[in-house]
Amino acid sequence: MSAEPLSAADRAERWREAVSRAFVPMAVEFLEDEPSPGTIVGHRLGPVRILQVQAGPQTVTRSGRPTARDGDGSLILTLQQRGTALKEQDGRETSVRPGEFSITDASRMFRKRLGEDFAFTSFHFPRAELDVQERDLRDLTAIAFGPGEGSAALVATYLAGMAREAPVLDEAVGRRAAATALDLLALLVDDRCGRAARPQSAHSAASLARIKDHILHHLPDPDLSPSAIAAANQVSLRLLHKLFQQEGTTVGAWIRAQRLDRCRRDLRRPTTAQLGVAAIARRWGFVNSSHFGRAFREAYGMTPREWQAVGRSRD
Repeated sequence: MSAEPLSAADRAERWREAVSRAFVPMAVEFLEDEPSPGTIVGHRLGPVRILQVQAGPQTVTRSGRPTARDGDGSLILTLQQRGTALKEQDGRETSVRPGEFSITDASRMFRKRLGEDFAFTSFHFPRAELDVQERDLRDLTAIAFGPGEGSAALVATYLAGMAREAPVLDEAVGRRAAATALDLLALLVDDRCGRAARPQSAHSAASLARIKDHILHHLPDPDLSPSAIAAANQVSLRLLHKLFQQEGTTVGAWIRAQRLDRCRRDLRRPTTAQLGVAAIARRWGFVNSSHFGRAFREAYGMTPREWQAVGRSRD
C-alpha cells in the first residue's frame, strides 16, 4: 500500500475504507469536527506486514462477531511513536504511551482510542506462524510493554530497526528478518508467561557452548547472522535467542563483543597493527568503518586509534 494523503472533502469515508482495508473491518469514530489528514504506508517482509500510520484523534472498534478469516488470523503488535493509545481487549484496558508497544488479536473484539494526533508502526503476524499457546496470547493482549523490560526491549529494538530497513530489503533478506521477528515475539510471550525463566539445563548449556564455538570460528564472516547460526547448529531461532537471553545478552550483542575484543587485541599487536584500523575491522567481520568506530568507542571509551596510541606509549 502506498502513502495517500486524504482530501478534506471525502476524508472521513476514504479513511474508514483505508483503515478497514489495511487492518481488519472496523468502525472509525472521529474525535474532531473535520478529520485531519492521515497516511498509511505499508511494506511486506515474508509473512509479516508492516504499516506506518499517522492521523488525527479517533476511536477504532472491532465489534460484532469477528472471524479468523476477517482478521486474517493476525496478531498486531503496535509500536507507539506519537500520542497515547487507550487499548481494550479481553477485559483489560491499558494506556500505551510513546516508546511502548502492545499486542492485539485481530480475530477478536477490541477497541482503541487515540485522543490526539498520533503515529505508530504496526506489525501483522500470521497467527499460524507463531508457535505459542493460545491461553498465553490471551494473557498478553491490551498490556503495555516498556522498551526497557528484558525481552520486550529486545523485541522493540529489533522491530523498530526492521521497519526502518523494510523499504530496501530484498525478498530473501526480508523473509529472514521476518522469521527472526516471529521467534522474538514467541520468546516475549514465553518470557512474560514464565516459560523462559527455567534454570538452564545441562543440555542447554552444552548447546550454548557448541553454538559459541561455532560463532568464534566464523567471526570474520560478515554474513554471520542468527538465522545462519541456528541453521548450522540445527536449532530453531527461538531456542537460539532464548539460550543467549538466559545469559542476559543477545546473539548480536555477544557476536559484537567478541569481534571488538579481537580487534582490540590486534590493534595492540605489532604483527597486525600495521594492517591499519579499517583492515583489522574487516578482518573480524565489521564491514562499515564508521559503525566499527562507534561500537569500539562505546565499548572501550576511546577510538581505535586512541587505543593504539595508548598502547604505543606504554611500550
